[in-house]
Amino acid sequence: MDEAALIRAAQAGDQDAFERLVRSYDQPVLRLAMNLLRSSEDAYDIYQEAFLRVYRNLDSFRFDCSFHTWLYRIVTNLCLDHLRKKKVRRTEPAVVETEDGPMDRMDSVPEHRADGDPQRRLLSAELRGKIEEVLKAMTARERMVFEMRHYQGMRLRAIGDVLGTTEEAAKNCLFRATQKMRSALGEFLP
Repeated sequence: MDEAALIRAAQAGDQDAFERLVRSYDQPVLRLAMNLLRSSEDAYDIYQEAFLRVYRNLDSFRFDCSFHTWLYRIVTNLCLDHLRKKKVRRTEPAVVETEDGPMDRMDSVPEHRADGDPQRRLLSAELRGKIEEVLKAMTARERMVFEMRHYQGMRLRAIGDVLGTTEEAAKNCLFRATQKMRSALGEFLP
C-alpha cells in the first residue's frame, strides 16, 4: 500500500494503517527531535506529542503538501515551542560538577568506535564541543535549518515548507548559520 493509500485508510479509521504510517516515520521524527533538542528525554516527549497531534488532526490533512512536510512541520513547531519555554526556564549546563571535578556531559556518552588514537579522539572531542557551542549560539531557526540540512539531509525547498517559509528564506538562514559555523571552526578547517 502506498503512502497516500495508507493516509486515506488511517483517515477512515484503520488503526493498522495508522500504525504502519507511524512505523515508517518514527525513527526520522525521533532523530529530528533529538538533533534539535539535544535531549533524549525531551525528544521522546516531542515524538509522542507529534504523533498524538497527527492522530488527532489526520482528518484535516488534505494532501496540499507531502505528508513528510506536514509531519516535520508539526515536529519543528513543537521543538520551537519547547525551546522557547526552556529559555524561560533554567537550562541544564553542559558541564556538571562531580566529585572528581567539572565534567562535560558529552564526555560521559560512551564512544563505541574502533579508533584507538587518543590524539584523534581528543581532536574529535574538541571539534564536537566547538560545534555544540556554535549550535547553541545560533538562533533556534538557524539551528533548525542547519540541522535539517546537514543532519537530516533535507533539501532547502522541503526545509522552507516545514518552517512555513520560502526556499530562499531557508537558504539565507542556512547561509548565516554556515557562516557562523565556519568562522568558529576556522582553526579546525584546512
